[in-house]
Amino acid sequence: MKKLITPAGILAMLLFLSGCVAAIGNREGRHGGTTLGQELIDLQKAKDSGAISEADYQTQKAKLLESK
Repeated sequence: MKKLITPAGILAMLLFLSGCVAAIGNREGRHGGTTLGQELIDLQKAKDSGAISEADYQTQKAKLLESK
């Protein structure tokens, strides 16, 4: 009877599966690893400092909340 699983086949499967697990573990959040709360805080700070207008703030805030 012929062997269906060889040591080389097992090694290939392990390497493939470890790559899949590593890819899952390396996923970042929606925006580079920051949380929605942090993005909203940063947006508020930009508005408070005058870097963006009230209209820009409201537009960006709506986009962030919609993407959740």
